[in-house]
Amino acid sequence: MKPSTSSSSSSSVLNSFLVLLAFIPFSSSYLLPPSIIGSTVEHQNHTAISSFRVVNRRNLIQCPNPNPFLQINVSSKNSPLSDDEYVNVTVSGVFHPSDGDWVAMISPSDSNVKSCPLNKIKYVQTGDTSKLPLLCHYPVKAQYVSNDPSYLKCNKQECKKYNNTVCEVATCSGTISFHVINIRTDIEFVFFAGGFETPCILTRSAPMKFSNPNQPLHGHVSSTDSTATSMRLTWVSGSKEPQEVQYGDGKTLTSTITTFSQDDMCTSVLPSPAKDFGWHDPGFIHSAVMTGLRPSTAYSYRYGSIRIMFIGINHCTNVFRDYINSGSVYITPDSGGECGVAYETYFPMPTSAKDKPWYSIEQGPVHFTVISTEHDWTENSEQYKWMDQDMSLVDRSKTPWLIFAGHRPMYSSTDGFSTDDKFTKAVEPLLVQYKVDMVLFGHVHNYERTCSVYESNCLAMPSKDRNGIDTYDHSNFSAPMQAVIGMAGFSLDNFSQPGSWSLERISEFGYLRGHATMEDINLEFVNSNTRQVQDSFRITKGQK
Repeated sequence: MKPSTSSSSSSSVLNSFLVLLAFIPFSSSYLLPPSIIGSTVEHQNHTAISSFRVVNRRNLIQCPNPNPFLQINVSSKNSPLSDDEYVNVTVSGVFHPSDGDWVAMISPSDSNVKSCPLNKIKYVQTGDTSKLPLLCHYPVKAQYVSNDPSYLKCNKQECKKYNNTVCEVATCSGTISFHVINIRTDIEFVFFAGGFETPCILTRSAPMKFSNPNQPLHGHVSSTDSTATSMRLTWVSGSKEPQEVQYGDGKTLTSTITTFSQDDMCTSVLPSPAKDFGWHDPGFIHSAVMTGLRPSTAYSYRYGSIRIMFIGINHCTNVFRDYINSGSVYITPDSGGECGVAYETYFPMPTSAKDKPWYSIEQGPVHFTVISTEHDWTENSEQYKWMDQDMSLVDRSKTPWLIFAGHRPMYSSTDGFSTDDKFTKAVEPLLVQYKVDMVLFGHVHNYERTCSVYESNCLAMPSKDRNGIDTYDHSNFSAPMQAVIGMAGFSLDNFSQPGSWSLERISEFGYLRGHATMEDINLEFVNSNTRQVQDSFRITKGQK
């Protein structure tokens, strides 16, 4: 669909995704200290561990008496803040710049940035039980001031006190840039010393407001069924009042509204992070289904309040659902207590019921069968019977390509608990029985492509076409090829000893894109930093 801007003077193009709730600073301090490594075995290969992630498990020590010249200032082209912009944060009045100086972005601005020793029991699930918590509320993002290369060298020097014409007191400053999007609540920036291991607060900025906390934002479209005649438009706003979608030749819809609260999050004997320091108000999620669409036709649409209308963007989903006593197959704290509530609300899929996130959909010549590896997939389960029936009913004359997708992979060359042999043993025979062409998984944060594999053996290898592209010929089907495409994860995973079935391995951030016709599927791994294609492959049924 082709979005268009509104005639409203408030219209603008949205180019941002949901705000990241963690930021890995590019610093040698990212190396994990023994205190973290030794207390996070439970969390290994679940939610990624970093010094920043467990910063709220550090002791908040008393800073030395701060000098009277310390300041933190935020410069923005807009006041109040716009919906999407970069702000420059400058710390000045620093006597001795250190590589442990860092700045955190806090929201809401009135969050308690102090120690919470009485809440110690609540923080066990962060992965580190050896220290008292630092922050009662978790930072949105952070980075070291040394990201300004002039900071440690004190290239930006300012004299604060003169004796006649001689400078008696000189201080240093540094400026770093933060990407800020409208998260509906005020923000502030806090200047820390001591790194993530021994932090202390030096000073805080004044609160900063967004120009319109109720702005309709983060719109995305998704298919509702296989007819290609309807699309769901979903967006977020700070307002609970119904809003509108306008599309096509003057058609108008009113949004339905939902949201979730801390009470909807999962917890256990120990309160989960989602109910405590990791919580941020989600706003109100609006959605409307545009119907009467014609395939292969471009449509313009806009959404929001009567006065303010915006265009939509693509989206990505958060698959985390696992939590204690949540009914998940895997008893891990992966979701931090979200239990799938957030992604199921933000990104509704054409599922049969709530918390049954398995579904199928046909797009052009491709039938997608999507399952949840976190829900029961054993042979007598509801989901197993569904996937068996779904794939058995695929009309290969209409949709010649069958793609199967889930979260946890069957094959991975990454150390840890990436794969589950029980899942593979239960489900893999179905993939061969119904001649699945391609299997896509995530969970492991890298990219890996296999041969046509079954029971860890290569039953067929791709050949090179005239352009040198690996080509899987499924005219004489033996087994599906599989790919791990988790390379948009929080951090990248390295490879260990590759299996004999592994053909291509890339540990870089990126995405997989493809184009399908009735004759073949062409796919490419694109490095998101360089925009260069790093792997290409093709699936055919005998055409050259």
